[in-house]
Amino acid sequence: MVFGRSSREEMPLPVEPVTLKLLVAGGFGVGKTTLVGAVSEIKPLRTEETLSEAGRPVDDLDGVESKRTTTVAMDFGRITLRDDLVLYLFGTPGQDRFWFLWDELAHGALGAVVLVDTRRLEDSFAAIDYFERRGIPFTIGVNCFEDADRFSTETVRAALDLDPEVPLMMCDARDRESVKSVLVSVVEHALVWSTRRHEAATT
Repeated sequence: MVFGRSSREEMPLPVEPVTLKLLVAGGFGVGKTTLVGAVSEIKPLRTEETLSEAGRPVDDLDGVESKRTTTVAMDFGRITLRDDLVLYLFGTPGQDRFWFLWDELAHGALGAVVLVDTRRLEDSFAAIDYFERRGIPFTIGVNCFEDADRFSTETVRAALDLDPEVPLMMCDARDRESVKSVLVSVVEHALVWSTRRHEAATT
């Protein structure tokens, strides 16, 4: 009597996904919490507090007058890009007084998104400088707010004084597919950056 293969034997082995850590950084009110929430397949962990009168002297609301809350520790979300690739997203706080948390959040990160608001470009310089100094590859995501002027990628790149290899993309932090494109760019850029760095170290 010939027995066929059992259904268990015919089932493909489960794929063990690679998990990568990405940061979502940028200035105060640029849309980091919105971006994480737009793509996360789990309920995002948020550490938001209501803006208070006590914080007005240090929280610059110019251009984001309608903002009512702020992240005081981090945002956390997760997205599965493929069966074998899962991204853990850590949104950083934007205000200077919470920057002591950045080093802890950046530990073990593959790369980062630096989210930019063209109405407040100067607010993104500190985040760009942070990742450049620590050798963490990043992609610039220009969050296209409805009431913001539109500029070409070349104009924004020049204004930010970016190195040529740093990717820059227009995006909508509210739109899942738009955000996914930015995250894919970060992963691809980080892998190329890592490969080049390894080759340079072994030659």
